Amino acid sequence: MYSKESDELYDEMCRVVGDMVFTLHDFGVESKQMVIADALRTALASNNPERSELLVKAMEAAAKVLDR
Repeated sequence: MYSKESDELYDEMCRVVGDMVFTLHDFGVESKQMVIADALRTALASNNPERSELLVKAMEAAAKVLDR
C-alpha cells in the first residue's frame, strides 16, 4: 500500500535524478546509471545543512536504486 510519505519520497527521487541528469549534461558528462549514483553520493558527502530531510532521503534512496 502506498502512503503520502512514500509518494512524496518517490516524487522527490524523480526530481533529484532529473536534476542530476541535467547537471551532468551541462558539464558534458554522460548520464549513465552509475555516474548519476556516484554524483548523488558525492553531493551527499558535502553535508549541506540546508537540505531537507526529504531531499537527503531521496538522494540516498535514488543512489541505492541506481546501484542495482
